[in-house]
This record gives sequence, C-alpha cells and structure tokens, in this order.
Amino acid sequence: MLKQQLNQKLLQKLSPQQIQFVQLLQLNTTEISNKVDEELAENGALEQVRNDAEESEPKSEDIEIGLEADEDVKDEELETTDYEPDISDYLGDEDNYQSYTPDYYNEEDRKEIPIAAFKTLYDSLLEQLGSLDLNEREIELARHLIGMIEEDGYLRRPLKSISYDLAFINNIQTNEEELERILTVIQTLDPVGIGARNLKECLLIQLNRKEEQDGLVQIAKRVVNNYLHELANKHYEKLLKNLDIDRDELKKVIDVITRLNPKPGESQVNFKTQYIIPDFVVTQLSENEFEISLNSHNAPQLHINKSFQEKLETYNHQKKKSKKAKDELQFIKQKLDNAKWFIEAIRQRQQTLLMTMSTIVELQKDFFKTGDFTKLKPMILKDIADRINMDISTVSRVVSSKYVQTDISIYSLRDFFSEGIMTDEGEEVSNREVKNILMELIESESKKKPLTDEKLTEILNLKGYNIARRTVAKYREQLNIPVARLRKEL
Repeated sequence: MLKQQLNQKLLQKLSPQQIQFVQLLQLNTTEISNKVDEELAENGALEQVRNDAEESEPKSEDIEIGLEADEDVKDEELETTDYEPDISDYLGDEDNYQSYTPDYYNEEDRKEIPIAAFKTLYDSLLEQLGSLDLNEREIELARHLIGMIEEDGYLRRPLKSISYDLAFINNIQTNEEELERILTVIQTLDPVGIGARNLKECLLIQLNRKEEQDGLVQIAKRVVNNYLHELANKHYEKLLKNLDIDRDELKKVIDVITRLNPKPGESQVNFKTQYIIPDFVVTQLSENEFEISLNSHNAPQLHINKSFQEKLETYNHQKKKSKKAKDELQFIKQKLDNAKWFIEAIRQRQQTLLMTMSTIVELQKDFFKTGDFTKLKPMILKDIADRINMDISTVSRVVSSKYVQTDISIYSLRDFFSEGIMTDEGEEVSNREVKNILMELIESESKKKPLTDEKLTEILNLKGYNIARRTVAKYREQLNIPVARLRKEL
C-alpha cells in the first residue's frame, strides 16, 4: 500500500523574466542588437520606432561621477519582483523605450563596411593544382588530400586512414604509396611547406626549396633532421659539440632556421577584421568628474504595437467568444506579455550596466585620468558586487565581453580587475604593477645570461614587493614569457 507524505522544501527558482534578464545582461552591444532583431522578427506585438534624426540625449541615461559620489549604490529598482508593467507604459510616442546614442553614432554614419574578396587556402591550392600535369585520378586524390590539410598548413591525418576514407566514402581504391607520391606533388605548391605532416618535414621542405644550397643551409638541414629538440630547448653547447662549428656559425644557422615559417597555412588564411564597439563611453569633464554614457546605438526604441492592444480590447468586449476567438485572445496576450517583459528586461539591463560601470570608474579614477595601468587599484568582482548590492555572478556577466571607450583608448572591462599585493610600506598594489615591472626587468636583461625566477623574485623583493618565487613564475607564464633557459641567446 502506497503511503502519502507531505514534505516542505525551500527551493529557489528563477522566473522566466529573471532568466531573460540574465541572458540579456551578458550580451555585448553587437549581440544585443542581434537579439533585438530576432525578437522583432518573432514577436509582432513588439515594434521599433525609427526616426530620421537622432533625438537629444536623455539625461537619465548619463551618470556624472564626482568626488562626492554616493558609494552605497543600491538596486532596489532592479530587483525582480512580481511587478507586471502596464502595457500603457510602452504605448505611444511619449513613453517609448529609448536609449542613449552618442553623436558620433548618428544614423547617417551607419554605412556598410566593404568586405574584401579573398581566396581561402583550399581555393589557392586547387587553383595551383590545375596547372600541374596530372590525370583525372591523380587530381581526384590530390583534391581529397588538399581538403584534409588544416588551416595552419599541416596534414595530420595518417595516409593509411585517408586511403580508408577514399575507399568507403568515394569508392576509390588506393594505398599509402600512391598517396605519398601525390602528397609530394602537393608539397611543391605555395606557400612553401604546405602539406607537411610535422614540423620537421615542414622546415625541411622550406630548406630544400631554397635557391642557394650553401653550407649554412646544409648545416641547418642537419639541425632540423637530428637536433630539433636541442634547438628548441636552446642546448647550444651540445649543438656546438655535435656540429663541430663555432658560435658565430651557429648563430647564422639558427638565423636561417628561425626565418622559416612553422605554420605556412596561416599566411594564406583570411583574418577577419574584428571591430570593437564600445558598450560604454567615459568622458572626463574635470579633474575628478567623469560622465558615463551607455552606448545603446544598437538598442532601438521599442514599444508595444497598438494594433495588438486594439485587438485585445476588441476581444475583451465580446460577450460570447468562439473557440477560435479564445485561442486568438490567448495568442495576443502571450505576445503582449513577451513584448512588455522584453522591453522591461532591456531597461533593467541598461540600468545595471550603468551602475556597474559607474562603480568601476569611482574605484579606478586614477587610471581613467592617465590610462596608466600601474595606477590601477586591486579590485575583484566582489568589490563591485558589494557596492551595487548584487551577486558576483551578475557583475561577472556585466563585465564579460564588454568594452569601454575613454579619452585615451578602448579597454576591456576585464582589464580593470586584478589581485592585490602588499608592499613593505603596507600598501596594497595591483598585480598589474608587478607584471609591468616584471616585463621591464626581462626586456632589459642580458640575453646571454637571462634572469631566473629566483633572481627576479630577489629584485622584486628589493623593490619592496613581498612576492614569492612561485608567484613570479605564475605571472611570467600569464605574460607568455618562457623560462630563463629558453630566453637565452648566443
């Protein structure tokens, strides 16, 4: 016999409106523009207002920060509750959702960016293939091999596996020997080194294609064939002994090898230009006063379609409703609800972004005055979250993929967050300051005797930074700087 029990549980669930707000919050300007376009296409109850000229900047979308700015910013207005906005708030020209657009983003300046025509690596190789004296079968095999070449120019799939692919997919019977011969032909194409199966083969192809096959090139081939590991790890003494050459000659050999291209395919890859659209604009008005504007160029003015509201009122006045009328009424209500909640979520997003950015500027005023990263104060996500009374995850979504334009340059919001390190004077400084000093020390070091992590730690400690060797090693790795042995030069 089944027993029925009544249990009481405390659960925390996000409403659909909260989920929508969280999703919108992490989008940058370009992504929010695409999202708005999608919503307009899917929901007929949502309408965009298009004006021929940009309206004046609403003061409510700007925040001025001075020395007396209130640091205890609260977000009671942003708390998601059961409040359901009145549709009338989104109807008409006076109550449209509006967003601030800086003058330099006028509609007249919105022009299509021309896209330059380009050839892919695959297209370039196929074009060259047509000039070779190959029969139909060889061309078919060559096309398949070219299709297997990766963007960096390497063919990493084994020839045996490729022969199986051709047998099962293309019904072409072949073997490794035939594919090897075709691959050798492909390796004569440009860029030099294309179709190699590993770094050694790639470098040897380029060395064999050199017009002058002098003594240095011959020694370089020996190094690539037999001592590539020693060269990569800069075991120069071992190379000098095994090659029986002096230091000057080894320098010239290394120069020959380092001029080769380890990733020949990348010279043919089209790198799409990525335009950064700043989400915020920070302008310095005076010594200690800044104006923060949210760039909402791609967030159009939205309001509820009046025809949907009129249909809703018409159905509501009908005394007797057919099943079809009831279905239509339900459909209209759903679309209206979705539209008004989307507009409200956009508004909440803007307010949260502005509140977060204003707090960042307040904490990092010294940086925004100069653009000097050594002026950055230690700051983590929790510092912002505590000040604006929001969760750390919310702040993380705000700063994700967002950029700010200042009078000096454009910066990622992530750049302003760093850990703190204590100095001998008891002052907490940003680890960015330590990283900058670390880079300066390594740039000015003797390349014949690079500074080890222990030596770098000793110098930093003498400068007053209480830092451990493992921390120096961590910062060095974050800066993509190799260990001292690999920085050594002849």
